[in-house]
Amino acid sequence: MEGKAKFVIAGLLIVAAVVYLIVTSTGSTARYFLTIEELEAMGDEAMGRSITVSGAVLGDTIIYDPSRPRVTFTIVQVPGDPEEVERAGGLAAVLHAAVNDPGAPRLEVVYDDVKPDLLQHEAQAILRGQLGEDGRFYADEVLLKCPTRYEEDVPGQVEGR
Repeated sequence: MEGKAKFVIAGLLIVAAVVYLIVTSTGSTARYFLTIEELEAMGDEAMGRSITVSGAVLGDTIIYDPSRPRVTFTIVQVPGDPEEVERAGGLAAVLHAAVNDPGAPRLEVVYDDVKPDLLQHEAQAILRGQLGEDGRFYADEVLLKCPTRYEEDVPGQVEGR
């Protein structure tokens, strides 16, 4: 009986350790996307922190300097809530509306790397990096989603049809 109790206690300790490791590692690596408004609301608290932000690319602001290489561009506020995106007609409709709204919050982005192929007008940009003291976002990673690129392949999924 005594041996069985030691086995059960050892098993419970192992399970507790595994649960603890899962919970602590998930909490420290979990990321979510901020909208530009949420990033602005953070104020000075955002400076120097690793942040993920999302927005719609304004195509006429894209400037690429291949000699550095460096890309600068501006993103515009898009809703962060997937249900709100669906209610607005889908991602393509939301991106189109965002870039055509002159009053929408904007964020200038600096990316010190080659220009990504999908960096174009109305693409959704998901950026990981830090907000600089100059108010520009210095991206370490740029992920792009362009719903119009896939429009011919899956027309029923584009624009919420």
